[in-house]
Amino acid sequence: MPSQPDQIIIFDTTLRDGEQCPGATLNVDEKLAIARQLARLGVDVIEAGFAYASPGDFEAVQRIAKAVGTEDGPIICSLARAISADIKAAAEALKPAAHARIHTFISTSDIHLEYQLKKTRSEVLAIAEEMVAYAKSFVTDVEFSPMDAARSDPGFLYQVLERAIAVGATTINIPDTVGYLTPSEFGDMIRGIKENVPNVDQAIISVHGHNDLGLAVACFLEAVKNGARQLECTINGIGERAGNAALEELVMALHVRRQYFNPFLGRPVESDTPLTRINTQEIYKTSRLVSNLTGMLVQPNKAIVGANAFAHESGIHQDGMLKNKHTYEIMDAQSIGLTSNQIILGKHSGRNAFRTRLKELGFELGDNELNKAFIRFKDLADKKKEVTDWDLESIANDEVQQVPELFRLEMVQVSCGDRAYPTATIRLRNPQGEELTDAATGTGPVDAVYKAINRVVNVPNQLIEFSVQSVTAGIDAIGEVTIRLKYGDRIFSGHAGNTDIIVASAQAYVNALNRLYAALQSASSEQMAEEIVETR
Repeated sequence: MPSQPDQIIIFDTTLRDGEQCPGATLNVDEKLAIARQLARLGVDVIEAGFAYASPGDFEAVQRIAKAVGTEDGPIICSLARAISADIKAAAEALKPAAHARIHTFISTSDIHLEYQLKKTRSEVLAIAEEMVAYAKSFVTDVEFSPMDAARSDPGFLYQVLERAIAVGATTINIPDTVGYLTPSEFGDMIRGIKENVPNVDQAIISVHGHNDLGLAVACFLEAVKNGARQLECTINGIGERAGNAALEELVMALHVRRQYFNPFLGRPVESDTPLTRINTQEIYKTSRLVSNLTGMLVQPNKAIVGANAFAHESGIHQDGMLKNKHTYEIMDAQSIGLTSNQIILGKHSGRNAFRTRLKELGFELGDNELNKAFIRFKDLADKKKEVTDWDLESIANDEVQQVPELFRLEMVQVSCGDRAYPTATIRLRNPQGEELTDAATGTGPVDAVYKAINRVVNVPNQLIEFSVQSVTAGIDAIGEVTIRLKYGDRIFSGHAGNTDIIVASAQAYVNALNRLYAALQSASSEQMAEEIVETR
C-alpha cells in the first residue's frame, strides 16, 4: 500500500466499534453475513472484532479471516490494546487471512493518562514503541492509534507517532474518541501531524471519530483535504453513544463531489475516476442488512439510506423533478442500489429460481435456511399479488439472523376491538420439546401477546423498545418488527417480518427472548465451570 495514495482507503469498523452500540450485539453467524456483504461492498479493511475481548469475538475474527480474508478479498483486522496478550490473541485469530492487520492502541491524552491508565508520558511512549514492535513480529501490516488524540498535547502526540512509525506502524490512526473537534480543528490536527512528524511519509494517516456533535463526517472530509487517506467508519453510522462517521455518507460525498476533492488527492479537477473502491450500488443493501441484524432502525430522514432520502413531497420539488430530476436531486437513487419494486417471483416460481434471485440480491443461504425461506416465500406468494425484492430481502434476512431456536412459536391468536378486552392465546414449544399454551389480556393485542408469552417462558425482562416499519407500500405489505429487551445491564434485540403484524410482533419477541435465554444459559455454564475449578 503506497504511503500517500490518490485513493481513499475505507476501513469499516461496523463489526467492532459499531457493535458496541447498546443493543446491537451480533452473534458469529450474523457477523460473518455482514462481513461477506462488506466484501461485496468493496471496503478495503474490515475490523472484524476485538479478538481478546471474548471467545465469541475471537471466533468471529477467525471465521471472517478464513471465509472473507481471501487473496483477492479485503484486509482483515483485529483490535488489540497495547498489551502483549491482546496482540498475541489478535495474531492467532488472524492467521487464516491472506492479508492481516493488527490494530493496537493506547491513550495519549493527559486526562486519560492520569485517571484511566495512571501512567506517565514516558511510560506510555515506551509501551507504544514496544507493543507496535511486538505486533510487527506477527504481521507486516500494523496500525497504531493514540486514543483520545484530539485532546492530547500536540508535542507528545507527534513524539508517540514518530516512535510508532519507526518500529513498524504502517498506518497511524488519529481518533477523536469523544467527538469533540470541529472540522477546521480536525483539519489543523492532521496538517500539524504531517508537518511535525518527520517519518510520517512512511505510513498512511487514518482518522476515526464519533458523532457526538453531529460533525464526524464533516471532520473526516476536512481531514482528507489535509492529508488523511484512510477513513474509519461504520454502516449507518452506528457505534458508541451518538455513533461513528457513516460510511455511506462519506463515500457518497466523495463520489458526488469528487471534482471538488480531486485536487487534494493530486488529481486533475475533471477526473471521473472514483475516489474509493466502494461499489456504491451495494450501499443500500448493506444498510438494510446491518439494520435488520443489529435491530438498529435507520431514521427516515437519514442521509443516503433513509426512507425519505429520495422522497419529494413539496409541490415545487415535485414539479421540478418531473421536468428534470437533477433540479432537486444531486445523486441517483439507483447509484446506491435503490431500485423500484419489481415483480420477480410468484407462487408458481420454483426453488431454483428462488435461490438464484436471492444470490443476485447478495444472499447465500445454506440448504436448511433456504428450505425455511422458500416455505415462507410460498406462503407469502399466496397472500400477495406482487412479491418484490424487498419482500425477498426481508425473508432472507430473517433466516440469516441465526437466532437460537430454544423456544419456538407454534401459534398466536388474538381478539380485540374498541369494546372488547384485547386477549391473546399463544402456543410455544420449550427447549425440552414440551408444548405449552397460555392466554392473557393486555392494553392492546401486542401487549396481550407479550404477556401470554412471558407467562409461558418465565424469563425476567424489560421491554424497552418496540418499532414497526413497512417493507413495501400497500395493505398487503410485510411489516418488520424490531424489539429490544433489557436484562440487567444487557440489551437483547429481536426482529421478524410478516404480513400479519401481530405474528411478526410475537416472533420478534420470541427471537429476543431466545437470545436472552441463551445468554443466561451461557452465563450459568461459565459460573458452573468456575465453581468446579474452585472446588478442585
